[in-house]
Amino acid sequence: MAEVYMAGDFRNGTTFEMDGNVFKVVEFQHVKPGKGSAFVRTKLKNVITGAVIEKTFNPSEKYPGAEIEKREMQYLYADGDLYYFMDNETYEQIPLNKEQLGDALKYIKENMNVKILSYKGNVFSVEPPMFVELEVTYTEPGFSGNTTTTSGKPATLENGYEISVPLFINIGDVIRIDTRTGEYMERV
Repeated sequence: MAEVYMAGDFRNGTTFEMDGNVFKVVEFQHVKPGKGSAFVRTKLKNVITGAVIEKTFNPSEKYPGAEIEKREMQYLYADGDLYYFMDNETYEQIPLNKEQLGDALKYIKENMNVKILSYKGNVFSVEPPMFVELEVTYTEPGFSGNTTTTSGKPATLENGYEISVPLFINIGDVIRIDTRTGEYMERV
């Protein structure tokens, strides 16, 4: 049986059901005005659609907790519009489409481990590792002497994703990317 949360107990990361949807608390603030009742101001993310809403709650309102399942899986290969992942424990394979993968598609490559998040058996998100290392397969050569500019240049990575990199990066370099921001961090 899932936990029941009172709005007054919300914390960042709490997942609960409301109006047939599942929300994750992104921000919360307990407000006790001089007059009137206390309330909880929140920013919530719909884990299925990704939409973020702001809502205030009476601290005594109750909501059922949502059981989010996280499974470690390995990305195997793409076949047309489907991307196949294998459960590392059961070896069961599941196909996911682009909508289910979302932004994770930019950062994953074959044989990489990711976390698959699902609710009641429906996959709603794929979490790549926080940092990924990918090889640059194409970029224009850097220009010597042009080291004063802070702008980068486009580079295509081994998985087909394009990212902005510093001018000194060359084809064949492996770079580390922060998947939370999608930005280049360093040459590996």
